[in-house]
Amino acid sequence: MKYNTFTLPNGLRIIHRPFPSEVAYCGYCIATGSRHELATESGMAHYCEHLSFKGTGERSARQIINCLENRGGDLNAYTTKEHTTYYAALLKQDILTAIDLLSDMVFRSIYPQREAEKELEVIIDEYNSYRETPSEVIYDEFERCLFEGNPLGRNIFGDFGQLRSCDSGSILHFARSHYRPENMVFYVDGDVDFDRVVRRLEQRAVAEPLDSSYCRPAAPVTPNALAQPFRHVTHDESVTHQTHCLIGNRAYSMNDSRRIALYLLNNILGGPGMSSRLNLLLREKYGLVYSVESAMVNYSDTGLWYTYFACGDKDVKRCKRLLTKELEKLMENTLSPARLSIAKRQLKGQIAVACDNRENFAIDYAKTYLYHAKEKDLGVLFEEIDSLSSAQLQAVAAEVFNPDSLCEYYLCAK
Repeated sequence: MKYNTFTLPNGLRIIHRPFPSEVAYCGYCIATGSRHELATESGMAHYCEHLSFKGTGERSARQIINCLENRGGDLNAYTTKEHTTYYAALLKQDILTAIDLLSDMVFRSIYPQREAEKELEVIIDEYNSYRETPSEVIYDEFERCLFEGNPLGRNIFGDFGQLRSCDSGSILHFARSHYRPENMVFYVDGDVDFDRVVRRLEQRAVAEPLDSSYCRPAAPVTPNALAQPFRHVTHDESVTHQTHCLIGNRAYSMNDSRRIALYLLNNILGGPGMSSRLNLLLREKYGLVYSVESAMVNYSDTGLWYTYFACGDKDVKRCKRLLTKELEKLMENTLSPARLSIAKRQLKGQIAVACDNRENFAIDYAKTYLYHAKEKDLGVLFEEIDSLSSAQLQAVAAEVFNPDSLCEYYLCAK
Protein backbone atom coordinates (compact mmCIF):
# COMPACT_ATOMS: atom_id res chain seq x y z
CA MET A 1 0.00 0.00 0.00
CA LYS A 2 1.56 3.28 -1.07
CA TYR A 3 0.89 6.67 0.49
CA ASN A 4 1.95 10.15 -0.47
CA THR A 5 3.06 12.30 2.47
CA PHE A 6 4.24 15.86 2.96
CA THR A 7 4.81 18.25 5.86
CA LEU A 8 4.12 21.95 5.39
CA PRO A 9 6.52 24.54 6.86
CA ASN A 10 3.93 25.30 9.55
CA GLY A 11 4.05 21.67 10.75
CA LEU A 12 0.83 20.35 9.20
CA ARG A 13 1.32 16.76 8.07
CA ILE A 14 -0.53 15.55 4.97
CA ILE A 15 -1.15 11.93 4.01
CA HIS A 16 -2.83 10.69 0.82
CA ARG A 17 -3.75 7.20 -0.30
CA PRO A 18 -4.49 7.06 -4.05
CA PHE A 19 -7.64 5.06 -4.70
CA PRO A 20 -9.43 4.63 -8.06
CA SER A 21 -12.91 5.94 -7.31
CA GLU A 22 -15.16 8.87 -8.14
CA VAL A 23 -15.57 9.43 -4.39
CA ALA A 24 -12.90 10.95 -2.17
CA TYR A 25 -12.64 11.25 1.61
CA CYS A 26 -10.68 13.89 3.49
CA GLY A 27 -10.43 15.64 6.81
CA TYR A 28 -8.44 16.99 9.71
CA CYS A 29 -7.47 14.74 12.64
CA ILE A 30 -6.46 16.94 15.57
CA ALA A 31 -4.69 15.66 18.68
CA THR A 32 -7.10 17.45 21.00
CA GLY A 33 -9.83 15.85 23.07
CA SER A 34 -11.46 16.02 26.46
CA ARG A 35 -8.32 14.83 28.26
CA HIS A 36 -6.49 17.96 27.07
CA GLU A 37 -8.91 20.28 28.85
CA LEU A 38 -8.09 21.98 32.12
CA ALA A 39 -10.53 21.20 34.93
CA THR A 40 -12.12 24.61 34.33
CA GLU A 41 -12.64 23.76 30.63
CA SER A 42 -14.50 20.47 31.05
CA GLY A 43 -16.49 19.81 27.86
CA MET A 44 -14.77 22.50 25.81
CA ALA A 45 -13.31 20.21 23.11
CA HIS A 46 -16.75 18.80 22.23
CA TYR A 47 -18.36 22.25 22.52
CA CYS A 48 -15.75 23.72 20.19
CA GLU A 49 -16.35 20.97 17.63
CA HIS A 50 -20.10 21.72 17.57
CA LEU A 51 -19.56 25.45 17.25
CA SER A 52 -17.14 25.10 14.34
CA PHE A 53 -20.26 24.55 12.20
CA LYS A 54 -21.81 27.86 13.30
CA GLY A 55 -19.88 30.39 11.28
CA THR A 56 -16.41 31.47 10.19
CA GLY A 57 -14.87 34.69 9.02
CA GLU A 58 -15.92 33.74 5.47
CA ARG A 59 -19.05 31.58 5.84
CA SER A 60 -22.32 31.61 7.73
CA ALA A 61 -23.67 28.45 9.37
CA ARG A 62 -26.04 27.93 6.43
CA GLN A 63 -23.20 28.29 3.93
CA ILE A 64 -21.16 25.71 5.83
CA ILE A 65 -24.06 23.24 5.72
CA ASN A 66 -24.79 23.80 2.04
CA CYS A 67 -21.24 23.95 0.71
CA LEU A 68 -20.81 20.20 0.20
CA GLU A 69 -24.40 19.02 0.58
CA ASN A 70 -25.44 21.02 -2.48
CA ARG A 71 -22.86 18.98 -4.40
CA GLY A 72 -24.04 15.66 -2.95
CA GLY A 73 -21.24 15.47 -0.39
CA ASP A 74 -21.29 14.97 3.36
CA LEU A 75 -19.65 16.89 6.22
CA ASN A 76 -19.34 15.81 9.84
CA ALA A 77 -17.16 15.79 12.95
CA TYR A 78 -16.71 13.99 16.26
CA THR A 79 -14.76 14.35 19.50
CA THR A 80 -13.10 11.68 21.62
CA LYS A 81 -10.96 11.83 24.72
CA GLU A 82 -7.77 12.23 22.71
CA HIS A 83 -8.65 13.62 19.30
CA THR A 84 -11.16 15.63 17.27
CA THR A 85 -11.86 14.82 13.63
CA TYR A 86 -13.55 16.95 10.97
CA TYR A 87 -14.26 14.88 7.87
CA ALA A 88 -15.97 14.96 4.50
CA ALA A 89 -17.07 12.60 1.72
CA LEU A 90 -17.44 14.06 -1.74
CA LEU A 91 -16.97 13.63 -5.47
CA LYS A 92 -13.27 13.77 -6.29
CA GLN A 93 -13.65 16.90 -8.45
CA ASP A 94 -14.80 18.80 -5.34
CA ILE A 95 -11.69 18.09 -3.27
CA LEU A 96 -10.41 21.69 -3.33
CA THR A 97 -13.80 22.97 -2.20
CA ALA A 98 -13.70 20.51 0.70
CA ILE A 99 -10.19 21.65 1.66
CA ASP A 100 -11.34 25.28 1.68
CA LEU A 101 -14.38 24.48 3.82
CA LEU A 102 -12.63 22.25 6.35
CA SER A 103 -9.71 24.66 6.70
CA ASP A 104 -12.12 27.53 7.22
CA MET A 105 -13.91 25.64 10.01
CA VAL A 106 -10.74 24.50 11.75
CA PHE A 107 -8.71 27.71 11.54
CA ARG A 108 -11.21 30.55 11.10
CA SER A 109 -14.33 29.71 13.10
CA ILE A 110 -15.59 32.69 15.10
CA TYR A 111 -17.79 30.90 17.69
CA PRO A 112 -20.53 33.58 17.81
CA GLN A 113 -21.97 34.11 21.29
CA ARG A 114 -25.63 33.78 20.31
CA GLU A 115 -24.96 30.52 18.45
CA ALA A 116 -22.92 29.22 21.39
CA GLU A 117 -25.82 29.71 23.77
CA LYS A 118 -28.26 27.93 21.42
CA GLU A 119 -25.89 25.08 20.64
CA LEU A 120 -25.27 24.34 24.30
CA GLU A 121 -28.96 23.49 24.63
CA VAL A 122 -28.58 21.10 21.67
CA ILE A 123 -25.61 19.45 23.39
CA ILE A 124 -27.61 19.10 26.60
CA ASP A 125 -30.40 17.40 24.63
CA GLU A 126 -27.78 15.11 23.07
CA TYR A 127 -26.50 14.28 26.54
CA ASN A 128 -29.98 13.59 27.93
CA SER A 129 -30.74 11.30 25.00
CA TYR A 130 -27.53 9.41 25.59
CA ARG A 131 -28.26 9.08 29.32
CA GLU A 132 -31.46 7.22 28.49
CA THR A 133 -29.43 4.31 27.09
CA PRO A 134 -27.86 2.32 29.96
CA SER A 135 -25.73 0.25 27.58
CA GLU A 136 -23.95 3.49 26.58
CA VAL A 137 -23.91 5.24 29.96
CA ILE A 138 -22.13 2.35 31.64
CA TYR A 139 -19.00 2.78 29.51
CA ASP A 140 -18.44 6.37 30.65
CA GLU A 141 -19.20 5.48 34.25
CA PHE A 142 -16.74 2.60 34.06
CA GLU A 143 -13.96 4.84 32.75
CA ARG A 144 -14.76 7.39 35.45
CA CYS A 145 -14.00 4.72 38.04
CA LEU A 146 -11.05 3.26 36.15
CA PHE A 147 -9.26 6.61 35.68
CA GLU A 148 -10.56 8.47 38.71
CA GLY A 149 -8.64 11.68 39.31
CA ASN A 150 -7.29 11.86 35.76
CA PRO A 151 -8.79 13.80 32.80
CA LEU A 152 -9.40 10.45 31.08
CA GLY A 153 -12.06 9.78 33.70
CA ARG A 154 -14.22 12.68 32.49
CA ASN A 155 -16.76 12.16 29.71
CA ILE A 156 -16.60 14.40 26.65
CA PHE A 157 -19.81 16.32 27.52
CA GLY A 158 -18.12 17.94 30.49
CA ASP A 159 -19.61 20.34 33.00
CA PHE A 160 -22.60 22.26 31.62
CA GLY A 161 -22.43 24.78 34.43
CA GLN A 162 -18.92 25.70 33.40
CA LEU A 163 -19.84 25.78 29.72
CA ARG A 164 -22.74 28.17 30.39
CA SER A 165 -20.25 30.63 31.84
CA CYS A 166 -18.02 30.48 28.74
CA ASP A 167 -18.16 33.36 26.30
CA SER A 168 -17.11 33.47 22.67
CA GLY A 169 -13.66 34.68 23.66
CA SER A 170 -12.90 31.72 25.93
CA ILE A 171 -14.04 29.25 23.27
CA LEU A 172 -11.85 31.00 20.70
CA HIS A 173 -8.96 30.87 23.16
CA PHE A 174 -9.31 27.08 23.51
CA ALA A 175 -9.46 26.57 19.74
CA ARG A 176 -6.50 28.83 19.02
CA SER A 177 -4.48 27.04 21.72
CA HIS A 178 -5.13 23.53 20.40
CA TYR A 179 -6.08 23.74 16.73
CA ARG A 180 -2.49 24.22 15.63
CA PRO A 181 -1.11 22.89 12.31
CA GLU A 182 1.69 21.04 14.11
CA ASN A 183 -0.96 19.30 16.23
CA MET A 184 -2.92 17.78 13.35
CA VAL A 185 -2.92 15.70 10.18
CA PHE A 186 -4.87 16.31 6.98
CA TYR A 187 -5.75 13.09 5.15
CA VAL A 188 -7.07 12.42 1.65
CA ASP A 189 -8.24 9.10 0.29
CA GLY A 190 -9.05 9.06 -3.42
CA ASP A 191 -8.10 9.63 -7.02
CA VAL A 192 -6.91 13.24 -6.65
CA ASP A 193 -3.78 15.17 -7.60
CA PHE A 194 -1.62 15.20 -4.46
CA ASP A 195 0.43 18.22 -5.55
CA ARG A 196 -2.76 20.29 -5.97
CA VAL A 197 -3.89 19.20 -2.50
CA VAL A 198 -0.57 20.31 -0.99
CA ARG A 199 -0.64 23.67 -2.77
CA ARG A 200 -4.22 24.35 -1.63
CA LEU A 201 -3.40 23.46 1.96
CA GLU A 202 -0.39 25.76 1.87
CA GLN A 203 -2.82 28.56 1.05
CA ARG A 204 -5.72 27.62 3.34
CA ALA A 205 -4.34 25.69 6.36
CA VAL A 206 -3.05 28.84 8.04
CA ALA A 207 -3.50 29.41 11.77
CA GLU A 208 -3.54 32.75 13.53
CA PRO A 209 -0.21 33.68 15.16
CA LEU A 210 0.01 32.23 18.65
CA ASP A 211 0.91 34.83 21.27
CA SER A 212 2.03 34.05 24.79
CA SER A 213 -1.48 34.33 26.24
CA TYR A 214 -2.46 31.14 24.42
CA CYS A 215 0.51 29.11 25.62
CA ARG A 216 -0.17 26.97 28.67
CA PRO A 217 0.60 23.40 29.69
CA ALA A 218 -1.83 20.65 28.80
CA ALA A 219 -3.77 18.89 31.53
CA PRO A 220 -1.36 16.75 33.58
CA VAL A 221 -1.01 13.10 32.69
CA THR A 222 0.37 10.53 35.11
CA PRO A 223 0.88 7.30 33.15
CA ASN A 224 2.55 5.47 36.03
CA ALA A 225 -0.42 6.05 38.29
CA LEU A 226 -2.76 4.86 35.55
CA ALA A 227 -0.94 1.54 35.43
CA GLN A 228 -1.43 0.64 39.09
CA PRO A 229 -3.70 -2.40 39.65
CA PHE A 230 -6.72 -1.99 41.86
CA ARG A 231 -10.10 -3.52 42.52
CA HIS A 232 -13.29 -1.48 42.42
CA VAL A 233 -16.91 -2.63 42.49
CA THR A 234 -19.70 -0.10 41.94
CA HIS A 235 -23.47 -0.54 41.82
CA ASP A 236 -25.79 2.20 40.55
CA GLU A 237 -29.52 2.12 39.93
CA SER A 238 -31.00 2.80 36.51
CA VAL A 239 -34.46 2.83 34.98
CA THR A 240 -34.04 -0.46 33.14
CA HIS A 241 -35.51 -3.93 33.29
CA GLN A 242 -32.06 -5.52 33.09
CA THR A 243 -28.81 -5.34 35.00
CA HIS A 244 -25.97 -4.05 32.84
CA CYS A 245 -22.54 -5.27 33.81
CA LEU A 246 -19.10 -4.15 32.71
CA ILE A 247 -15.94 -5.84 34.01
CA GLY A 248 -12.45 -4.79 32.96
CA ASN A 249 -9.03 -3.45 33.75
CA ARG A 250 -6.46 -0.88 32.76
CA ALA A 251 -4.39 -2.20 29.91
CA TYR A 252 -1.84 -1.15 27.28
CA SER A 253 -1.12 2.09 25.48
CA MET A 254 -1.07 2.44 21.70
CA ASN A 255 2.73 2.21 21.83
CA ASP A 256 2.93 -0.99 23.87
CA SER A 257 3.75 -4.09 21.80
CA ARG A 258 1.66 -6.25 24.17
CA ARG A 259 -1.50 -4.60 22.81
CA ILE A 260 -1.35 -6.93 19.76
CA ALA A 261 -1.53 -10.02 21.98
CA LEU A 262 -4.46 -8.48 23.89
CA TYR A 263 -6.10 -7.65 20.55
CA LEU A 264 -6.06 -11.32 19.61
CA LEU A 265 -7.08 -12.51 23.07
CA ASN A 266 -10.00 -10.09 23.14
CA ASN A 267 -11.20 -11.32 19.75
CA ILE A 268 -11.12 -14.92 20.95
CA LEU A 269 -13.00 -14.08 24.13
CA GLY A 270 -15.70 -11.63 23.04
CA GLY A 271 -14.96 -10.14 19.65
CA PRO A 272 -17.59 -9.30 17.02
CA GLY A 273 -17.88 -12.83 15.66
CA MET A 274 -20.71 -15.09 16.78
CA SER A 275 -18.07 -17.77 17.42
CA SER A 276 -16.48 -15.80 20.29
CA ARG A 277 -16.23 -17.84 23.47
CA LEU A 278 -18.53 -15.61 25.51
CA ASN A 279 -21.23 -15.50 22.85
CA LEU A 280 -21.18 -19.27 22.44
CA LEU A 281 -21.36 -19.73 26.20
CA LEU A 282 -23.69 -17.04 27.56
CA ARG A 283 -26.04 -16.77 24.60
CA GLU A 284 -25.90 -19.91 22.50
CA LYS A 285 -25.43 -22.51 25.23
CA TYR A 286 -27.36 -21.03 28.15
CA GLY A 287 -29.54 -18.29 26.64
CA LEU A 288 -28.71 -15.87 29.44
CA VAL A 289 -28.06 -12.74 27.36
CA TYR A 290 -29.00 -11.18 24.05
CA SER A 291 -25.52 -9.82 23.50
CA VAL A 292 -22.15 -10.07 25.18
CA GLU A 293 -18.94 -8.47 24.00
CA SER A 294 -15.46 -7.49 24.99
CA ALA A 295 -13.31 -4.68 23.64
CA MET A 296 -10.12 -2.75 24.21
CA VAL A 297 -9.14 0.90 23.90
CA ASN A 298 -5.57 2.16 23.44
CA TYR A 299 -4.76 5.68 24.58
CA SER A 300 -1.42 7.42 24.10
CA ASP A 301 -0.13 6.48 27.55
CA THR A 302 -2.48 3.80 28.88
CA GLY A 303 -5.44 1.70 27.80
CA LEU A 304 -8.30 -0.42 28.98
CA TRP A 305 -9.96 -3.75 28.34
CA TYR A 306 -13.52 -4.66 29.29
CA THR A 307 -16.31 -7.13 28.75
CA TYR A 308 -19.99 -6.18 28.82
CA PHE A 309 -23.27 -8.05 29.14
CA ALA A 310 -26.85 -7.30 30.18
CA CYS A 311 -29.18 -9.86 31.71
CA GLY A 312 -32.01 -10.36 34.15
CA ASP A 313 -31.14 -9.59 37.76
CA LYS A 314 -31.42 -13.24 38.77
CA ASP A 315 -28.83 -14.28 36.16
CA VAL A 316 -26.05 -11.79 37.00
CA LYS A 317 -24.13 -14.06 39.37
CA ARG A 318 -24.31 -16.98 36.97
CA CYS A 319 -23.13 -14.89 34.02
CA LYS A 320 -20.25 -13.51 36.04
CA ARG A 321 -19.28 -17.02 37.21
CA LEU A 322 -19.23 -18.32 33.63
CA LEU A 323 -17.26 -15.28 32.47
CA THR A 324 -14.73 -15.74 35.25
CA LYS A 325 -14.18 -19.35 34.24
CA GLU A 326 -13.43 -18.32 30.66
CA LEU A 327 -10.90 -15.77 31.87
CA GLU A 328 -9.30 -18.42 34.08
CA LYS A 329 -8.96 -20.78 31.11
CA LEU A 330 -7.05 -18.17 29.13
CA MET A 331 -4.81 -17.42 32.11
CA GLU A 332 -4.08 -21.03 33.01
CA ASN A 333 -3.97 -22.82 29.66
CA THR A 334 -2.12 -22.19 26.41
CA LEU A 335 -3.97 -22.41 23.13
CA SER A 336 -3.24 -25.40 20.93
CA PRO A 337 -1.38 -24.65 17.66
CA ALA A 338 -4.55 -25.40 15.68
CA ARG A 339 -6.75 -23.06 17.74
CA LEU A 340 -4.12 -20.33 17.69
CA SER A 341 -3.87 -20.57 13.90
CA ILE A 342 -7.64 -20.31 13.49
CA ALA A 343 -7.79 -17.31 15.84
CA LYS A 344 -5.06 -15.49 13.90
CA ARG A 345 -6.73 -16.16 10.56
CA GLN A 346 -10.08 -14.95 11.87
CA LEU A 347 -8.66 -11.70 13.25
CA LYS A 348 -6.73 -10.88 10.08
CA GLY A 349 -9.83 -11.53 7.99
CA GLN A 350 -11.94 -9.25 10.19
CA ILE A 351 -9.33 -6.48 9.90
CA ALA A 352 -9.21 -6.80 6.12
CA VAL A 353 -13.01 -6.67 5.82
CA ALA A 354 -13.20 -3.64 8.15
CA CYS A 355 -10.59 -1.82 6.06
CA ASP A 356 -12.86 -2.15 3.04
CA ASN A 357 -14.88 0.72 4.57
CA ARG A 358 -12.80 3.46 2.99
CA GLU A 359 -13.98 6.33 5.17
CA ASN A 360 -13.28 4.54 8.43
CA PHE A 361 -9.97 3.24 7.14
CA ALA A 362 -8.90 6.71 6.01
CA ILE A 363 -9.55 8.13 9.48
CA ASP A 364 -7.72 5.16 10.97
CA TYR A 365 -4.54 5.65 8.95
CA ALA A 366 -4.72 9.39 9.59
CA LYS A 367 -4.71 8.70 13.34
CA THR A 368 -1.75 6.34 12.91
CA TYR A 369 0.13 9.12 11.14
CA LEU A 370 -0.96 11.65 13.77
CA TYR A 371 0.21 9.65 16.78
CA HIS A 372 3.06 7.57 15.39
CA ALA A 373 4.34 9.66 12.44
CA LYS A 374 4.31 6.54 10.29
CA GLU A 375 2.15 5.05 7.58
CA LYS A 376 -0.31 2.31 8.48
CA ASP A 377 0.82 -0.99 7.00
CA LEU A 378 -1.56 -3.95 7.25
CA GLY A 379 1.22 -6.28 6.15
CA VAL A 380 3.28 -5.33 9.21
CA LEU A 381 0.24 -5.71 11.49
CA PHE A 382 -0.48 -9.17 10.07
CA GLU A 383 3.15 -10.17 10.64
CA GLU A 384 2.87 -9.06 14.27
CA ILE A 385 -0.27 -11.16 14.69
CA ASP A 386 1.35 -14.18 13.02
CA SER A 387 4.39 -13.94 15.31
CA LEU A 388 2.34 -14.26 18.50
CA SER A 389 2.83 -17.42 20.54
CA SER A 390 0.45 -19.13 22.93
CA ALA A 391 2.84 -18.33 25.77
CA GLN A 392 2.65 -14.60 24.98
CA LEU A 393 -1.14 -14.71 25.01
CA GLN A 394 -1.15 -16.52 28.32
CA ALA A 395 1.23 -13.99 29.88
CA VAL A 396 -0.94 -11.06 28.77
CA ALA A 397 -4.09 -12.84 29.98
CA ALA A 398 -2.51 -13.38 33.40
CA GLU A 399 -1.79 -9.67 33.67
CA VAL A 400 -4.94 -8.08 32.25
CA PHE A 401 -7.50 -10.66 33.45
CA ASN A 402 -6.02 -10.82 36.96
CA PRO A 403 -9.08 -11.03 39.26
CA ASP A 404 -7.28 -8.98 41.92
CA SER A 405 -7.21 -5.91 39.69
CA LEU A 406 -10.49 -6.13 37.76
CA CYS A 407 -12.96 -3.28 38.07
CA GLU A 408 -16.68 -4.09 38.04
CA TYR A 409 -19.51 -1.68 37.31
CA TYR A 410 -23.21 -2.55 37.46
CA LEU A 411 -26.28 -0.57 36.45
CA CYS A 412 -29.06 -2.35 38.30
CA ALA A 413 -32.80 -2.23 37.74
CA LYS A 414 -34.66 -0.17 40.34
